[in-house]
Amino acid sequence: MIHYIARKNLMHRPLNALLSWVLLSAGVAIISLLILLSEQVRRQFEANIEGIDMVMGAKGSPLQLILSAVYQIDAPTGNIRYTEAQPWMRQRLVEKAIPLAYGDSYSGYRIVGTTPDYWEHYGADLAQGRAYSEDFEAVVGAKAAQRLGLSLGSTFFSVHGTGGEGEAHEHPYRVVGILSPTGKVVDNLILCSLESVWHMHEHAEAGAEAAAQEITAVLFKFRSPMPVVQWPRRVAESTDMQLVSPEVEVSRLLGLLGVGIEALTWLGWAIVALAALSVFVALYRALEERRYELALVRTLGASRGQVLWLLLYESLWLCLAGFVAGLLISRVGLWAISQAAERELRLSAAEYGFRWAQEGGLLLIVLAIGLLAALLPAWKAYRIHIAQTLQYA
Repeated sequence: MIHYIARKNLMHRPLNALLSWVLLSAGVAIISLLILLSEQVRRQFEANIEGIDMVMGAKGSPLQLILSAVYQIDAPTGNIRYTEAQPWMRQRLVEKAIPLAYGDSYSGYRIVGTTPDYWEHYGADLAQGRAYSEDFEAVVGAKAAQRLGLSLGSTFFSVHGTGGEGEAHEHPYRVVGILSPTGKVVDNLILCSLESVWHMHEHAEAGAEAAAQEITAVLFKFRSPMPVVQWPRRVAESTDMQLVSPEVEVSRLLGLLGVGIEALTWLGWAIVALAALSVFVALYRALEERRYELALVRTLGASRGQVLWLLLYESLWLCLAGFVAGLLISRVGLWAISQAAERELRLSAAEYGFRWAQEGGLLLIVLAIGLLAALLPAWKAYRIHIAQTLQYA
């Protein structure tokens, strides 16, 4: 019965309840969205560098090299000669060295010249078809194949550049394999042999040899941590290349993102606090208007505790409604951001499930704030003197 009366009282003051509900929803939505985003962005970045100790590429911005070579979301720092990288790739301390060569795309999806080690490194299997064995044969990632409508035997013409708007090449690629989905960067790539990339540019540049043996980067996995410490300096001093740790650069990037996320989180909590203040003011003002009503409720047999809980329940119902609405808004926001990220950065894999540890804690905090906001009005209602209130009504 108390629950029913509390809900009816909220509906009796729709504007005050609406203002508090909107503020609570906005604050919870911001905090919840940031919880989801920070967790999933970190997982996406860390999952794609797993098993990659160092990345070799042309000198320039280390972060740009990592973003372009590992995540395929930035322009490369330049090309390096394959013959210059090979002595480092063949060192006995190297467990695996995966060369990457690119510069072309199809409908905005990058075409990467590499070896089968690349998709095996990310845990992808050939769901259909086979690996490429000849020039201009391609193996397509799961999402790229789905989005581009490519299947076994499909042919397409690549364009120069990664934006999908460059000059088209004359020789078509033919799809011979499609990979299984992994939730990693390989899902959004079109893969071919290094020779395919080199020969395509030989044709485009009328037999020029400069591009024939160039690659963009090399992904290294070492047998021991020694090269991670010693090689970056040796490579920088003796070549025109650089050797960069993806773990270091990603940690730096996530640290920069973390500052912005923390600032927005504080904004969310500020809005929640403002909502709590709105609840307090609304309940306090309503108490002054409802003193006679509450006194009558007492005369009809309601105890002091029931009157106290009546106001507390009003605040709790409002907080619960704001929390649920905030969760729904955060999921809609995550979906919109995920669609934009997949379209622009080829990063997705959004997960919409409830995070019991973080969001469960958020629910308890929001309910606690609601109780605190209602505590003073509820206590005053608890102490209402029936005779005096009815006498001066």
